[in-house]
Amino acid sequence: MFKVFLDALIDSAKMLPFLLLIYIGIEFLEYKFETKIREKVERAGRAGPAIGSLFGSIPQCGFSILSTALYTQRLVTLGTLLAVYLSTSDEAIPMILSRPDKVKIVLPLIGIKILIALFFGYLIDLIFVKSNKKILTHVAKHKYGECENYQTEIKLEEKACCGHDLVVKKPDYKELFLHPIIHTAKIFLFIFAVSFLIGFLFFKFGEGGIAKLFLGHSIFQPILAAFIGLIPNCSASVAITQLYLDSAISFGSVIAGLSAGAGLGLIVLFKENKNLKDTLRIIGLLLLISIFVGILIQQFYG
Repeated sequence: MFKVFLDALIDSAKMLPFLLLIYIGIEFLEYKFETKIREKVERAGRAGPAIGSLFGSIPQCGFSILSTALYTQRLVTLGTLLAVYLSTSDEAIPMILSRPDKVKIVLPLIGIKILIALFFGYLIDLIFVKSNKKILTHVAKHKYGECENYQTEIKLEEKACCGHDLVVKKPDYKELFLHPIIHTAKIFLFIFAVSFLIGFLFFKFGEGGIAKLFLGHSIFQPILAAFIGLIPNCSASVAITQLYLDSAISFGSVIAGLSAGAGLGLIVLFKENKNLKDTLRIIGLLLLISIFVGILIQQFYG
C-alpha cells in the first residue's frame, strides 16, 4: 500500500514544474487577451459557434463562465454557448502537456472537440433559429452603432475557479504568479488523489477488476464519463483525463466526459438564467451530444 502511495506522489510531483509553467502562460494570456476574446464573442452574431468553439478550446478557467454570463443576458446564441461548452477541456490540456510522453494526444483531442463544437453549435442554432432571432438582431445593432448601452448590460461579477476576478482592468503582476501557484497546488492535489485511487484499485482488483468497474469498453462507459464530466468542478476533468492517461477508459469516453464538462459555467447558468426549463434543456442537449459523440468515437477509434 505504501508503494502505491509513493508511486502516486512521485508521478504527480513530476508534473508540478510543467503544470506551473503552463498555468503561468495561461494566466498571461488571460490578462492580455480576455477582454478582446469576450468582445469577439459578443459581436460574433451568426459566426458565434465558430468563434466560440475556437476560443473555448484555449485552456483558461473563466471562458465558460463569461460565455454563460453573455448567454443569460441573451447576447450570444444557444449554439454559441453549447459550442463553447463542447470545446472546453478545463484542466485536460495542461495535464496532458505536463506529461511529455502523452503530448501527441493534445492536437487530436483539441481538433476533434472543435469539430464537434462547430457541427453541433451550428446545428443547434439552425434548429432554434426563431429563439435566436432577437439575439442576432441585438448583436447586429451593436455592430452598426445602434445600441449605445450594449456593454453595460453584461454582468461580469462572477469569479473563476480559484476566486480571482474574470475581468481585470489593471494587471496585478503579483496575481499573475500567485494565482498559477495556487491553481497548480490545487490541481496537483486532485491529480495525486486520483492517481492514488487508480493505483489502489489496480493493486486491489487488477486490470480485470478495473475494466469491470469502469464498464470495460462497452457503450455504457462514455455514458458514465459524460455524467462525471457534468460535475461543475475542475476535479471532474482531472479525474477523466487521469483515467484516460492510465488506460482505464477509452478515447471515446474521454471525449464524452470532457465535452460534457462546462466547468463552473453550469453553476452560473443555474444561478443567472431565469428560465429553469431553458437551463435543463441546455444541460440535456450537452449531455446527449457528449454521449452520442463518445459512443460514436469509441466504436470507430476505441
